[in-house]
Amino acid sequence: MDQSFHYLLMAAQGLFQRAVMGELSAAGLTAGQPKVLDYLGLHDGSMQKHIAAGCQIDPATLTGLLGRMEEKGLIERRSRDGDRRSLHVYLTAEGWEKQRLVRSTLERLEGEVLRSMTPEQGAALSAGLLQVCLILAENQEVLQ
Repeated sequence: MDQSFHYLLMAAQGLFQRAVMGELSAAGLTAGQPKVLDYLGLHDGSMQKHIAAGCQIDPATLTGLLGRMEEKGLIERRSRDGDRRSLHVYLTAEGWEKQRLVRSTLERLEGEVLRSMTPEQGAALSAGLLQVCLILAENQEVLQ
């Protein structure tokens, strides 16, 4: 196996994503939806452009993703304070239920990975990944 930084970073993300979707697809979720549900769990009522930035998803791709999530009854888009120019995205009751499932799945899988490391290794990995994100992020706000 290639042990270059870029390969290991992409492989780790891909393997983690596959494990997440392996569990959440049984709940009817498709690629991209867990990330959005997790983000909205912390930022319910966000504008679409903030969701795109926070989830590292192209805005055009997010539009289709949100449409499918709205059709499934996971989210609703509505204006705030009568401003029709910008819609805010809110989780529905069903969306909150799926969000809790996503969060518990992510926490459990993260725990499995981190239990295989010493606390120092886990902390160093988290710090290193944060540094990678800070270096590569064009805008620091996208990491919130």
